Amino acid sequence: MSNVTRTYFMLNVLDMSRAVAFYREVLGPVIRYESEQWSEIKLGDATVALHAGAGAPRETGLAVEVGDLDLVCAAVVRMGGRIVIAAAVAAGERSAEVADTEGNTFTVVAA
Repeated sequence: MSNVTRTYFMLNVLDMSRAVAFYREVLGPVIRYESEQWSEIKLGDATVALHAGAGAPRETGLAVEVGDLDLVCAAVVRMGGRIVIAAAVAAGERSAEVADTEGNTFTVVAA
């Protein structure tokens, strides 16, 4: 029997307010907790924890499925993130690789 009660991705961010605003506007998550040092956002069944502090931006392994890929990509740029790999079809699905305001990358897939 597993003792795991919750699983989350942890991303380092330099500017917590900016990072929370980015995810709130781009993906519309439920903000479970927010502080200057630690914030948690609920994306579907997953939790992404934002941790304030030094740490190089990284490829997160995080992927999210969205209803409108083009709308999300436009929001990424509008909110200060960037498109790393433009939306394209590969292996039968349309996806893009994006970076948040802190440089952390993740994949956005069209539902």
